[in-house]
Amino acid sequence: MATRTDAPTRREQILREAARLFAERGFHGVGVDEIGAAVGISGPGLYRHFAGKDAMLAELLVGISGQLLTGGRRRVAEADGGAETLLDSLIEGHIDFALDDRPLITLHDRELDRLRDSDRKLVRQLQRQYVELWVEVVRDVYSGLTEPAARSAVHSVFGLLNSTPHLGRPGALPGRAGTAELLHRMALGAFGAAAMVPEAAIVASEVSVASEAPEVSGA
Repeated sequence: MATRTDAPTRREQILREAARLFAERGFHGVGVDEIGAAVGISGPGLYRHFAGKDAMLAELLVGISGQLLTGGRRRVAEADGGAETLLDSLIEGHIDFALDDRPLITLHDRELDRLRDSDRKLVRQLQRQYVELWVEVVRDVYSGLTEPAARSAVHSVFGLLNSTPHLGRPGALPGRAGTAELLHRMALGAFGAAAMVPEAAIVASEVSVASEAPEVSGA
């Protein structure tokens, strides 16, 4: 994934190429042979690593949900500044995911329902824990936000950050650093705006937002 600095293992290479191909052409539009060719092994050779495409998809979506939660918890544990600094760190971590793992955002949007029930429930469980981690930090920064309002704001910011697959061609963007800075400013602006919304308006909106759960991909 984006946070690794050492050479990827063969298994990680397979997952990366599977994510790219699934995102480009859809889960059913890609065969095992094509994934194998992308990493330089025969299609049947993939079965030494995965039981099939369904297993790859499950590991991709469960895996990134777990990595986001683990990364968020690590940032909380290692925080040595105030709540504002920690919120900045969480935003930076999620932006790294949103910029470097765009195929996984597309996969989550399109293919989550293809997971078996147990895997889909695990994804949602991990994502809810990730959201609640953010909610606590956001409320530390913006003490006037109610818990439901903070949760709504977190979901909204995730939707903003996870819009990266729709930002256009790479050449049309201001470069990775510029895009990351822009997204960071927009995320902080969204939280600040949420804190300024009158309480009555927040309460009115909470009923419609409570039933929504766009996590990793809105992840």
